[in-house]
Amino acid sequence: MSRRTLEIASNSVASALAAQQGGADRIELFDNLGEGGTTPSHGSIAVAREQLRIPLFVLIRPRPGDFHYDALETEIMLRDIAQCRQLGCDGVVIGALDAEGGIDTALCRELIAAAGPLGVTFHRAFDAARDLAAALEQVIALGCQRVLSSGGQASAEAGSDMLAKLVAKAGDRLSVMAGAGIGPGNIASIATTTGCRELHASAKAVRTSGMHYRNADLRGLDNDWTQTDAETVAGLRAALDGFGF
Repeated sequence: MSRRTLEIASNSVASALAAQQGGADRIELFDNLGEGGTTPSHGSIAVAREQLRIPLFVLIRPRPGDFHYDALETEIMLRDIAQCRQLGCDGVVIGALDAEGGIDTALCRELIAAAGPLGVTFHRAFDAARDLAAALEQVIALGCQRVLSSGGQASAEAGSDMLAKLVAKAGDRLSVMAGAGIGPGNIASIATTTGCRELHASAKAVRTSGMHYRNADLRGLDNDWTQTDAETVAGLRAALDGFGF
């Protein structure tokens, strides 16, 4: 049996390169980790594509908040997808819901058509859906290769029972990728309990600013930031590969 896929959620090019160094199989590139992720800049996508040797998927999400989008936001997403194709990305990560909590299949079809030959992952808008079993069938019918999910819970560990049900229901029609709250200490057990062949983690750590001077009057300005840690990724990889699945 082939080894499980480790995807690292990377909030910058530096994070993506650290993930690659640590042994990631694929990158999901985004911005604004603290707000659940939004589409990264053109420059970030371009430099990541130039520097990475592993597959690069880009999050297509125009703003924080819910996943119910209007016409203006749809146009932004379509243009971002066109940019990803032009820059040579391997895939995009999309998702949208209607006001009643179902998958917005019309909008998602439009986004998938724009993606053309690129791979498509349905993101955690899935977990915000009203009925996960019904939503899974809709995502499969759209032709997505995978869905990222925590089983509708705050973490993949908490949602492991639902994830196992989704994996069984999907069969070989789609890959259910477990994500949220995954670290070296629980990745193997989550993979075993859920049956997920793909696992998604951020492996983040705080990076301390090198600034010697900090203006104490600028309240709310934090000079430190969060970035993927290569050693944590290596720990995830080792835990996943060494469990003997």
